[in-house]
Formats: sequence, C-alpha cells, structure tokens
Amino acid sequence: MATDNTITQYTLTYSPDIQGWPSFYSFYPEWMIGMNQYFYSFKGGNLYRHNTNETRNNYYDVQYNSTITSVFNDLPLENKIFKTINLEGDSPWSATLETDIQSTGYITSSWFEKKEGSLYGFIRNSGNTPAAASEYPLRSVNGIGVMSGLNIIGSSTTINFPLSVSIGSIISVGDLLYFSLPTDTPAYSSPQLAGEVTNILVNLPRGQNSIVIDNSIASAVPVPAGSTYIMYIKNSVAESHGVLGHYCVFELTNSSTGPVELFAVESSVMKSYP
Repeated sequence: MATDNTITQYTLTYSPDIQGWPSFYSFYPEWMIGMNQYFYSFKGGNLYRHNTNETRNNYYDVQYNSTITSVFNDLPLENKIFKTINLEGDSPWSATLETDIQSTGYITSSWFEKKEGSLYGFIRNSGNTPAAASEYPLRSVNGIGVMSGLNIIGSSTTINFPLSVSIGSIISVGDLLYFSLPTDTPAYSSPQLAGEVTNILVNLPRGQNSIVIDNSIASAVPVPAGSTYIMYIKNSVAESHGVLGHYCVFELTNSSTGPVELFAVESSVMKSYP
C-alpha cells in the first residue's frame, strides 16, 4: 500500500446517537459554536452559519467533493478477483480501488449503468505504459511465442510467426505488444514495449501468421531480429479483468453540489484459481 506523509487538517464530528465519530469534514474552522439550533464557525475573521447553503460541500467559499473510503474484506485468506461495484443510491460516484496486489483499479462515474434500481460499473485498470514488473503475472498478459522474422516500414512493424505458433483469438487491435530476448539474464526475463497492435493477419493456408504494430507510440523500443519472444497485454480500459487481491480498499468520490443518497456498496467477487 502507498504511504502518504502529507499532513491534512480535518474536522471530526461526534454523534451522541451512535456514540461514535462518523465523519471527517474538509473544512477547518478557527472556532465553532452551536447556538439557537444553528451551528456557527469562524474562519479568517468571518462568521459563517452552517446548513443554510443550498450548495452542498461548499465551505468558506471553497468547493469540496464527498468521499467515502471502506474495504471489502470477506474471506481474507482467499485470493479474489473484484469485478464490479454496485451502488445502492440515487447517483453514480467515481471509484478508485486498491488491493494488496494491485493499485490501479478505477471506475469513472459515467461508466455506471442503472439496472433494476441499482448502479453497476465494471472495474478497469489504469495500468502503466510500459507495464511495471508487478503487472506481468496478471491475467491481462498473454504469451504468443518466438517470432520467425519481421518487416519494418516507417512506423509500422510486421512481426511474423511460424505457422505452428498460434496467435490465438484473444489478442485484438489496441493491445500492447512486448518482446523479450534470449540474451536477458535469465533468458526472456526483461520484457520491453514494442508498440500497439494495429492489425492481426492470420491465413494459415496462404502461409500468413503475423501481427502488425505501431512502433511510434511513446516508450516503444525497436524489435530486434533473432529468437525474440513476443507477448501482449490487453487494453486495460477495454478489457475488464477487475483487480486481484485478498481484500480491496475502495474510495468513492462524488462532486455533486446537490443532495445525493448512498445506502450500500457491493462488489461482484470471484475466487481466483491461479
């Protein structure tokens, strides 16, 4: 998990009804007092009366977001795939998700779809380009095999494979192609970004078994000739693999300036079988 040493000031509230501390607020007043059924505070020498402004989350002329942070932690000894977020409420929220294995899960508020009165969104991964070493063991990574040759014309590279190598049907346009070399220590252990897939040409009766990539994308490295091993990583937005981990910490954010209601947060979870 990431460590943040930033010191942030909050206002913490106590509820006599539940005998606990239910909320943090972003505003940080100089003085607070309750009087005549209203709550007042002082900031910068000015007096403010709370709960009278129709614009929600606006404190001292600064607009804030609503955020909720919690955790899915059922069966903590089992490794799981968290696939979706289900919101029981009247408004979509954006979400970021982090597990003990991955920290790149997210859902934008526009991705939520209303089904049977609830809001559903599939978890995507932001990932890194080039991919970080921690991403190589994940399900979005697939190997193809050792290429037989290549042809480079400007920003287009055609990578050919022996007819005995199956490119497969999982790879698609928009995926990122990587290569590794037998000279790595150990062999084939240091993948490098080759480019983005632009075409897949498979016609075995005619002797065609190739992948075409755009080699001009940022951070791409020219593919060398020889016994080069080729693999690919699925497009992290188009493919919804969810996030993998024993537990999942999620943070929901809502920027609405009006009242919204959120009753429950659920996730579709499946056990991982490596």
